[in-house]
Amino acid sequence: MNDAAMEDDLRPEYDLSTLQVRRLGPKRTSFGGVTVRLDADVAEMFPNAEAVNEALRFLIRATRQQASPSSEGHSR
Repeated sequence: MNDAAMEDDLRPEYDLSTLQVRRLGPKRTSFGGVTVRLDADVAEMFPNAEAVNEALRFLIRATRQQASPSSEGHSR
């Protein structure tokens, strides 16, 4: 079937000529966010992106608490 034989059911007001095609794969640009690729063994541990973010935020808080000097045992 060639292009001339195809029937076009699209309404004239739908102009798709200005649409941009997004690339798939590692060179794809994100849709406004940062995309991080997890290794399969790591991804198995997290059901969704929210779970990954929650775990990373916990790790950030724990790291900051370890890095900040505590006032216990220090005399000023």
